[in-house]
Amino acid sequence: MFLHWSWFIIAVIGINYRREAYPSLVWNVLEYLSLFAIVLLHEFGHSLACQQVGGKADQIILWPLGGVAYVAPPPRPGATLWSIAAGPLVNVVLFPVLSALVLLSQSLGWPAGMPNAYRLLQSVWFINTGLLVFNVLPIYPLDGGQILRSLLWFVIGPARSLMATAMVGFVGVAGLLGLALLAGDLWLGILGGFILLHCWSGLMHARSLSRIANAPRRAGFACPACRTVPPTGDFWYCGKCRKPFDTFATQAVCPHCGEQFGMTRCLECGGLRPIGEWITPPPMPGS
Repeated sequence: MFLHWSWFIIAVIGINYRREAYPSLVWNVLEYLSLFAIVLLHEFGHSLACQQVGGKADQIILWPLGGVAYVAPPPRPGATLWSIAAGPLVNVVLFPVLSALVLLSQSLGWPAGMPNAYRLLQSVWFINTGLLVFNVLPIYPLDGGQILRSLLWFVIGPARSLMATAMVGFVGVAGLLGLALLAGDLWLGILGGFILLHCWSGLMHARSLSRIANAPRRAGFACPACRTVPPTGDFWYCGKCRKPFDTFATQAVCPHCGEQFGMTRCLECGGLRPIGEWITPPPMPGS
């Protein structure tokens, strides 16, 4: 887990922005830490679910706009759906717990006897509820958008589902930016801009997936793990010069800089195997 350096700057700004809510800064600090404790639990939900389905999830970064869990689930709609949905499910589980604590504190007389503690508990409830509602909006790359993409994936495949979700995301971003202008909310505008960039990235990735799906297949090779026949075309990128090339046409050697690659990545399952293991024997005569 990592804290981005800008987190500390925004922490100071955020704590001072809410200074009037409590008589002591200690409560403001606790409120801000509670926000990121909930965000961290949310991201742990993503990471643990991804590992459960056999994916890779070994890094979480907290930064001013929340948290990012770097998850790489197996490229299957069910695995992706569970990895993404597990984050909001953490907030769903927290909702009745925090609601019960708020009601219990009311019955114990906290509003009058411990007003600061009660106000903090209320804030934590609103933080969790707000994060839950915001994250399930069907706007890519928010969790709701990625859940929508995973559900569509079952029906129309990975490329079209991502294309459709990105287009829905553009509509949602337009609404967020409009709301930011009407409310004069700088942070909402920054968040809208961040989401817009990811929608564009998702659209470009969807176009790339479509090109791969529609490309002719290269006979004589198949992924050793998933048995998918690789496409013909410049779909692999050299890690040294960053130029695209067809690794099967050059026997895993970059034609631009001469870099030799010991492993070849499957564009379908993401597995890495030596190119020699991809070679399939020719069909037997009469078969």
